[in-house]
Amino acid sequence: MKQTSKNWIGAVLLVLGSSAVTGAVVRSNTTTSHDASNAETPVLHAFQTSQSVAVPSGLVDLTGAAERAVESVVSIKVTQTGKTQRVQVQDPFNDIFGDIFGFGGRGGHPQMREYKQPDRHASGSGVIISDDGYIVTNNHVVGQADEIEVKLNDNREFKGRIIGCDPTTDLALIKIDEKNLPEIKIGNSDDLRLGQWVLAVGNPFNLTSTVTAGIVSAKARSLGANGIESFIQTDAAINSGNSGGALVNEKGELVGINAMLYSQTGSYSGYGFAIPTTIMNKVVADLKVYGTVQRAVLGVSGIDVSNWIDSEKAKGNEPNLDVVDGVYIDNVADASAAEEAGLQRGDVVTEFDKKKVTKMSELQEAIAQHRPGDKVSLTYKRGKQEHKINVTLRNTQGTTKVMEEVDLDQMGVSLKPISEEQKRAFGLNYGLVVNAIRNGKMKQAGASKGTIILQVNDQKMQTVEDWEEAVKNANQSTERVLWIKAITPSGRRFSPVIELNE
Repeated sequence: MKQTSKNWIGAVLLVLGSSAVTGAVVRSNTTTSHDASNAETPVLHAFQTSQSVAVPSGLVDLTGAAERAVESVVSIKVTQTGKTQRVQVQDPFNDIFGDIFGFGGRGGHPQMREYKQPDRHASGSGVIISDDGYIVTNNHVVGQADEIEVKLNDNREFKGRIIGCDPTTDLALIKIDEKNLPEIKIGNSDDLRLGQWVLAVGNPFNLTSTVTAGIVSAKARSLGANGIESFIQTDAAINSGNSGGALVNEKGELVGINAMLYSQTGSYSGYGFAIPTTIMNKVVADLKVYGTVQRAVLGVSGIDVSNWIDSEKAKGNEPNLDVVDGVYIDNVADASAAEEAGLQRGDVVTEFDKKKVTKMSELQEAIAQHRPGDKVSLTYKRGKQEHKINVTLRNTQGTTKVMEEVDLDQMGVSLKPISEEQKRAFGLNYGLVVNAIRNGKMKQAGASKGTIILQVNDQKMQTVEDWEEAVKNANQSTERVLWIKAITPSGRRFSPVIELNE
């Protein structure tokens, strides 16, 4: 399970996982985060919904919204197959009593045995967004799953398959093979207002089809949990297992995907956070068409103006930006869209694509709705002078081309960690050996069966996951190159270079 730590207002982010439930939690009394699973826009057909009716007391009637939403929310159970590892075992009584435990060998020498880790199980929620079986959930629910089981509200069960995952926004798209499913109507999260009633629908603690109610407590909230985030904050109760479930408005329209909660105990005692549909729609469309997100990049790093002012005052300075809202640009990346447009350090972005920007999370949300190559308007202040410009957004590689996900099969190799015997023979502590090869990029680069890969782009290769991560990172980089340090079966060291552009 991947582990990270994030801080937010004296609290710490925790993606809560167990053998029974899945969820994401912000705790204030721990520093450990666990992964819970230990361009054609999709046609989103909608239910015919009626307006919510105000009951005589003046409260909003949420019964219709709840009844419609539960039909579209599914329970997801995932299994992560335990890995088989080779471990050293040694019988300390071998010299005295012989090999009574069957470890093999004599003289107390350690022997290698295979050990299979137990399978891991977890559960969460998902939302049916089209009647032909597409379901949105969280990346931390299914991202590491080897098997996915989807259970509908009517108790029918299906095997699910992953269409694509996006850790940057913590969203994932899966599919089941079925037609005429009860899809949910997609609402516009931009239309939400503070104090508006919302429902959280999911499967907390394996209690299926659970509905809780609350209000929108805040919008565009940033927790430092994901690379891109602009959460809807709500006081509707969200617990472990709600991850990937629906946040709906009083009409029963989907306005967010529940992702995490803030708590000092690990269970609900405060606020829940949902990914808005403005971000979800773009991610889902890209995953469905490309298998990876076509992420637009402006090319700036910055901070909320209010936070920048506070930090300057703490240093004894008297800042005067002539604005109190917006995004203060701290750095402009080389060869980026921002540099090409003339933005500089110290500029304050106040409007993006005709939308007011008051903080970084709002800017991230606005950019996340675009693809590389899109031209957008941008308003910023330099000193006391306001400027309006047009910017052509780029991808993470600095171009406007469509990014394709590298298929590891294109590399043409099967890898496994080197054995203890190979470590001794070559004087190594780590490495991956090619145990099978076919026509592909590695064979073209000179690799053969028995080749040992030591490093890729300065990253040591100790597990197959290291290799997969290195290839993925290189694909998303500007250079798109794999610099490999390797050893031939004869012991000769060589350094092949693989261009992923080819």
